Amino acid sequence: MWSAALALWCVAALLGTAVLAIWLSRSSVTTRLVYGATLGISALMGIVAVSQFLNAPAAASALTLPLGLPWIGAHFRLDALSAFFLIVVNIGGGMASLYGLGYGRHESAPHRVLPFFPAFLAGMNLVVLADDAFTFLLSWEFMSLGSWALVMAHHRERENSRAGYIYLVMASFGTLALLLAFGLLAGPDGSYGFEAIRATEHSPFVTALVLALMLLGAGSKAGLVPLHVWLPLAHPAAPSHVSALMSGVMTKVAVYGFIRMIFDLLGQPTWWSSVIVLFIGGVTAVLGILYALMEKDIKRLLAYSTIENIGVIFASLGLALAFQANGMGLASALALTAALFHVLNHSFFKTLLFFGAGAVLTATGERNMEKLGGLIHRMPVTSVAFLTGCIAISALPPLNGFVSEWLIFQAILESPDLPQWGLKLMVPAVGGMLALAAALAAAAFVKAFGTMFLGRPRSTAAEQAHEVDRYSLAAMSILGVLCLLAGILPGLVIDGLSPVAMALIDHRMPVQMEVPWLSLVPIAESRSSYNGLLVFVFIVVSASLAVYFIHRFASRALRRGPAWGCGFADVNSSMQYSAGSFAQPIRRVFGTLVFRAREEIEMPAPGDTRPARLTVWMRDLVWDGLYSPITSAVGFAADRLNVLQFLTIRRYLSIVFAALITLLLVLALWS
Repeated sequence: MWSAALALWCVAALLGTAVLAIWLSRSSVTTRLVYGATLGISALMGIVAVSQFLNAPAAASALTLPLGLPWIGAHFRLDALSAFFLIVVNIGGGMASLYGLGYGRHESAPHRVLPFFPAFLAGMNLVVLADDAFTFLLSWEFMSLGSWALVMAHHRERENSRAGYIYLVMASFGTLALLLAFGLLAGPDGSYGFEAIRATEHSPFVTALVLALMLLGAGSKAGLVPLHVWLPLAHPAAPSHVSALMSGVMTKVAVYGFIRMIFDLLGQPTWWSSVIVLFIGGVTAVLGILYALMEKDIKRLLAYSTIENIGVIFASLGLALAFQANGMGLASALALTAALFHVLNHSFFKTLLFFGAGAVLTATGERNMEKLGGLIHRMPVTSVAFLTGCIAISALPPLNGFVSEWLIFQAILESPDLPQWGLKLMVPAVGGMLALAAALAAAAFVKAFGTMFLGRPRSTAAEQAHEVDRYSLAAMSILGVLCLLAGILPGLVIDGLSPVAMALIDHRMPVQMEVPWLSLVPIAESRSSYNGLLVFVFIVVSASLAVYFIHRFASRALRRGPAWGCGFADVNSSMQYSAGSFAQPIRRVFGTLVFRAREEIEMPAPGDTRPARLTVWMRDLVWDGLYSPITSAVGFAADRLNVLQFLTIRRYLSIVFAALITLLLVLALWS
């Protein structure tokens, strides 16, 4: 009980910090005070979660407060699943607070950010701690409103206002879907406590509806296609450390909501439910990274990359559901552990990458990669940190992104043992989609790092860039080290995740820390194994030897000279590869189908002094096909319903009476 109580006191401290930030909004010390307080509170909350996770994973800590619904109260619970996600939330929150100590000094309107930053952290923690439907939904909406206020911090910019409006609409839609899902689970008796829902048997019809509603509710917050439209708009609009929290942490809170509902509260899954989750996850992964490849704005690229990684996580959760429905406990534990591992990994490297983008924005004032270049010479620490994040998110060894995606593919290789032909066909197809997404992710981040940090500066801002403050560098460095440690010591993380797998599916992966040489053996040594530490040592030793031999035995042959310019004597920045150049081959392969891309080339005749031009048009088919018709329909309906403003009192009373009779009939039929 003490763990849940201390966690709630930490939430209360975050809310108190938010109130203090309002009171001291115009003070010069408010930035340091708020971010210092949130850093300390997040550290304490993380310690509480780790203590619960390691010392008593099987014994949940529960607490009921006399708040919320009458005679029911507000229920909070800290078990293995919520403890793991509290760790994810508060590592991200702590790093964002450390980063904010430096980044926040450049904020033009700190009074619009500081009160909502601790409130946003409090909302995410409350969602993870909630143990009844009312508290969960209230915390979820509080989290959404806190993040919306941060997105709207610079609301005078037109694009930011549009981003905030779309985000608010999508957040409200997601909350409505969650409300309906909990209503179905509670039933006529109104059992809104998670313990009561967990003990209730649900019909297949209710199970199917709840799954669909959770994909809509949690999926809209996580960024599943086609519910992703708010994400590439909101992330660039928010301050960079808030973007890191929204992408690296808030989307994981949405994943938590899906896992809590489907794996914990809903009971034994059916195999066909896994097909739906698998398909949506695979499509989300491929479309997300294709959109990222087309982007020139670094923060939009990172936002679309988040969509890809959310697709990877949901595909792995779909695999876990398929294996669990067929009684394949070890394979289900492998897929679930891989999904949770990727949740942790993505929170590390995506937060790191958004911090790197924020550092570049601070140093240059630019998000457009076409106007950057050569920053590796002016921002060496940031470039190394950003490169670490790029390697990790590209799933390259020995960093952490490789391990979790490798585990997912190991789970896919178990699919031939599934009895249903639908799954036998679907799982390999999704595996191919994930493999394609992984390859495209590597291409996207080669483009991002190469365009921003290599080559020559493409603008005066890039030429005059300088390294950022020590707080920002410290936050990026810590996350880079975490990416490395999780990659070379994955067995420690996997064994740490075993209480979550045991609590949800009553199975776990084999103990990894007992395997010699810290190797990773997900199923059996005869099937596959991986040793991240040996790969890391090999890379370090081979690279060091290569450098030594080159400088020891070939130093006389080394000489400096201008870079080879393909025969051009005067090479300038306009002649090097741009972000559009990197994307062009992929756009021509997939663009017609996915983006309805169209190119127009204007080539003047010989002797004409006008410049040649290449113009590219691309469409978001999801927006055009789904959201634009809905917007038009809402506008049309609003125009037609406008007549209701001019009715007589008699007609108003008649409408109210008819609505009351209709609701009573619905209630009678329901009960």
